[in-house]
Amino acid sequence: MLKNKMKNWLKTLVTGIFLLTISVGYGQQKTVTGTIVSNDDGIGIPGVNIVEKGTQNGTSSDFDGNYSINVAEDAVLIFSYIGYVSQERSVTGSSSMNITLEVDVNALEEVVVVGYGTTKKSDITGSVSSVKSEELAAFPVLSAEQALQGRAAGVAVQSNNGGEPGAPINISIRGNTSIGSSSAALVVVDGFVGGALPQPTDIESIEILKDASATAIYGSRGANGVIMVTTKKGKKGKMVVEINSTYATQNTTERIELLNANQFAAYRQAINPAYVQGGTETDWQDLIYRTGNISNHQLSFSGGSENINYYVSGNYFNQKGGVINSGFERFSFLSNVDVQATERLKLGFNAYANRGNKNGIQSQAGSGGSGGGDVISTAYRFAPDTPIQDANGVNTTNPVGDQFDNPFAIATESVDETKTDEYRANFYADYELLKGLNFKTTFGFSTENQTRGRFQPSTLIGQAGTQGGIASIASVKGTNILSENYLTYNAELGKGNLTLLAGYSYQKDRTERYSTGAQGFLSNSLSYYALNAGSDIQTPFSSLSEREIVSLFGRLNYEYDDRYLLTFTARRDGASNFAKNNKYAFFPSGAIGWRISNEGFLKDNKTLSNLKLRASYGVTGNPSITPYQSLANFQPIYANVGDQTVGAVVPDLIANPDLKWESSYQTNLGLDIGFANDRITATFDYYSIDTKDLILRNSGLPEYAGLLSNPFQNVGEINNTGFEITLSTKNVLNEDFSWTTDLNWSTNQVEVVQLIDGQDIFLDSSPGSFLQDETHLLREGEPVGVFWGYEYRGVNQGTPEAGTAGYAETGAGDELFTDLNGDDVITGDDRKIIGDPNPDWIAGLNNNFRYKNFDMNVFFQASVGGDIYSYTFLELASGESNATPEVLNAWTPTNTNTDVPSAAVREKRITDRFVYDGSYVRLKNLSLGYNLPVDVVDKIGFQGIRLSLSGQNLLTFTDFPGTDPEAQYRSQGSQDSNVNRGFDYGSYPNIRSYTLSVNLKF
Repeated sequence: MLKNKMKNWLKTLVTGIFLLTISVGYGQQKTVTGTIVSNDDGIGIPGVNIVEKGTQNGTSSDFDGNYSINVAEDAVLIFSYIGYVSQERSVTGSSSMNITLEVDVNALEEVVVVGYGTTKKSDITGSVSSVKSEELAAFPVLSAEQALQGRAAGVAVQSNNGGEPGAPINISIRGNTSIGSSSAALVVVDGFVGGALPQPTDIESIEILKDASATAIYGSRGANGVIMVTTKKGKKGKMVVEINSTYATQNTTERIELLNANQFAAYRQAINPAYVQGGTETDWQDLIYRTGNISNHQLSFSGGSENINYYVSGNYFNQKGGVINSGFERFSFLSNVDVQATERLKLGFNAYANRGNKNGIQSQAGSGGSGGGDVISTAYRFAPDTPIQDANGVNTTNPVGDQFDNPFAIATESVDETKTDEYRANFYADYELLKGLNFKTTFGFSTENQTRGRFQPSTLIGQAGTQGGIASIASVKGTNILSENYLTYNAELGKGNLTLLAGYSYQKDRTERYSTGAQGFLSNSLSYYALNAGSDIQTPFSSLSEREIVSLFGRLNYEYDDRYLLTFTARRDGASNFAKNNKYAFFPSGAIGWRISNEGFLKDNKTLSNLKLRASYGVTGNPSITPYQSLANFQPIYANVGDQTVGAVVPDLIANPDLKWESSYQTNLGLDIGFANDRITATFDYYSIDTKDLILRNSGLPEYAGLLSNPFQNVGEINNTGFEITLSTKNVLNEDFSWTTDLNWSTNQVEVVQLIDGQDIFLDSSPGSFLQDETHLLREGEPVGVFWGYEYRGVNQGTPEAGTAGYAETGAGDELFTDLNGDDVITGDDRKIIGDPNPDWIAGLNNNFRYKNFDMNVFFQASVGGDIYSYTFLELASGESNATPEVLNAWTPTNTNTDVPSAAVREKRITDRFVYDGSYVRLKNLSLGYNLPVDVVDKIGFQGIRLSLSGQNLLTFTDFPGTDPEAQYRSQGSQDSNVNRGFDYGSYPNIRSYTLSVNLKF
């Protein structure tokens, strides 16, 4: 230490003498000062070389990026630093000069995170997409899942319920690789498998692993892709304090046009002449929709020394929804600490916690009949000539059709609260055993507690009036323990580089559930907090499930002469939730790469800067089922013995000792190309995924077997095939102005290859009150989840056209459908495939502009080709309630040139009349930002100040007449969630936001 101090002192002394000598030889001199920062993060850069051009006079910037140098009056200074583009600046007329150095993207080799390690992007043989922190934090969102939408090729992100605060998000990578099991991507946060995503502003980068070469290291859980999340870390230097604060106002983007009071009365009287119009004009959509807002505030501090780096962040998010009485509030905390304990030992600790509270409103109801309905669908259906309350102050119910409560009463008087607590802690130790050989051990623990309380007061006449109020409470607690240990060996072998990885993993998760309820309360004031006050206590429910997974895994990476790449990955998983004959499975993958641009015949090519071919093949798995479903089990019931009710059990499932994983066999061909020193880069990928041994329920057992549930069997196969393009261009790169563009575009075709005995599987996702049993199906040779119904042919003019017939109604003005079997009668045999919910392609287009201290972002997101079946419009056309203005053109004896049937109450049949093109292009974000000049912020003691204005979901171009082409009805949590695609009913509308953001760095 003393030796180093003496060395630095002597260096300073010699430098001072040298500069003094130089200055004597100069004529007029002046002192130039300033600060040098990075354009990447605005933070000062220490150690930048500053040299007076044509001389040896120079200095370097200090720890904070500040510098001072004596130079000639007309000198030119050269600023240079490794990894940044050098700059030359004249000092004529200036004694203060602040410099922003641009990151040299060609000098810095990008490193990406993969399973159990990192690798240079140029060495990747698999298909991996990266999303950086600035993209994730481009505008305020509740979760990182929302921020991923449109950011990566082959990654589809959809909200299950429009703009609902706290709504679940579906992420599918390269389509759905299962039918009856989850197709959710595996999330790995800082090495913790199955971790919850933190808020976007705490994330440094996300890598999306898509092909088998990249995901097979996670074996039985890699079939649906892997999302690798790296949170922010501290950097060596003084503490940096950062405040991010945003505020947004929100409104619904679209509303459904409905009949007003006079139109509604005329429509009802056409159906029932005895109908008497009410005396009010009520716009129920105006009553339930409001101006919402988002407040999002984050405080973080980070820094480090030679041996310790730290990052700590706290976040508060509060959203008041665009529908009354809906909202979401969350507090979260993140901490990362890394310690270089010894020269060979590095330790780290990561902790994350959040508390969320969701105030929900009823939407996307499972039944829209009497006593049912939700806030959104009832706002469409409820009579517009009826007030909120009658003359006696009692909430109104719909005066026609089903007797359900009015939407304002449902929204303001019912309670639906979900409280969620999450905590995750992860510890690691990394020890260098020998040169090139490291051992890393990690231990992690996570827990999630979620409680949902619901209450419907007796004042809601249709829902709970006769029961005296209904209350329920349900809770689920999940715990997860993970221990992983692995060795990594790196060695140079002549012209080659070898990396070997071998490890062991153990993970155990435990889930506890309970629920209970009551009804018949004397008072509505206690909500769901006093179930014991109810006169009728419902049967309680509780359950416990546990699962263990033990694994051995390994990977070999070999790179030879910076041209030829080889990757081999293997994992052997054993899981307790599978049958005794198939508890273990092996998942291998292999990939090769060829950097053609490094061959002699292309190495010095000035046009083509990069060309790499990739090919991979491998097998990954899907855990597919919950614990115990391969075992014989029973369900409890109540039975009568004499005059007493006693507990009993009945058979539920029979055992299947041969049940095993669903396995996906994936082929990927890729091409990476760059032009003009990588000013233009593109990635092309083609993939084919055959998922075999699909786990389906076999409904072929006879009813006399006495089973409540059909048993699971490995009896199906589906195929996903697609093409992906990612294009990045640096259109303009000047000192004052830059413009970059990023485009991603992808297709996915999913086909059912094999089902049980080749038989169709019919499915139903309609609301219970529709009384339908088949709305979509699985059929060999067809896409997954295609719509199933009748082909609508217009209105009967008195004599049906050839090849058409009516259903039950056969008179003039009634509906006509295609008579497929030619028997002149419409029955279930006349149904056909009437739509495909799977989009042809999805895309994202991102443009970033910078002019001096100003910047602008324009981000479009699109989905083209998927159909939507709207139960909402089917219900509005049924004649049971309010309707759209379409019915004003209904068939009458004097209005026959129309395809709208006569006004009547009709059965809600599934027909292609209500299939719509769900294609859309959306302006997802438009923002304008300004970074205050460095000299200004420095004077007031800041490192950086940034202001921005932005708008989200400003424009949507679509032919879908509903409120949101993204909404998905019954696509979350159900067994058939993978095939319930493209349905819309009572969905929360999409939300438009206007946002003001402030970023402060100290």
